[in-house]
Amino acid sequence: MCAAQPKKSPSIYGVHPGVVMVQKWIAELKAKTGRSLDEWVALAKEEGPASETDRREWLKINHKLGTNSAWWIAARVEERNRKKIRLKGIWQRRRSMSMSSIRGRKNRCGHSIQRVLRLAAKLGAEVKACPCKTIVPLYRNHVFAQLKPTTNTRLDLGLSVAHYQGKLPKRLVDTGGLAKKDRVTHRIGPTTQKEIDSDVEKWLKIAYDLDGE
Repeated sequence: MCAAQPKKSPSIYGVHPGVVMVQKWIAELKAKTGRSLDEWVALAKEEGPASETDRREWLKINHKLGTNSAWWIAARVEERNRKKIRLKGIWQRRRSMSMSSIRGRKNRCGHSIQRVLRLAAKLGAEVKACPCKTIVPLYRNHVFAQLKPTTNTRLDLGLSVAHYQGKLPKRLVDTGGLAKKDRVTHRIGPTTQKEIDSDVEKWLKIAYDLDGE
């Protein structure tokens, strides 16, 4: 008999919430409006105004579509938004490209990024890393942390701790995010893997817990 294969741990990588939102919109569009995305695009091409701006207003006024729907359909008519609307596989490609770009051959932050991701994965099954071009946001319900290589050696770990009830240590540097209404309000800047210590793990968990409240 063959030995049982070890069960794979679920990946921490996930679909960006913005992508999920558009996927849901596409899936529900016909039930809500009577037309699928392709049918709306065909109608707009045949009967709608020539300019994208006028087409948005035409969809909103003549067909009572919401602002987001009108913008997405109008952009799809222009073929400019194809990658955003046709989403199959886009997040896997973005993950591969962004992680390659972030780490780079000369960027020594790659191992630090992976170390923080491993710590984040232990926090809970709902934690998802959704890589962008230059940063890796970590989501629970919202962004509770983000990883951003600032130099070839320093990784900035941004944290959403605006609602923390207590005094923050000097190690947590104020990013000015609270004044700008950003989710990320403070950061820790480890330059080596050794600096991703129990203190970093503690504040990562605090940010995670705050997002669940």
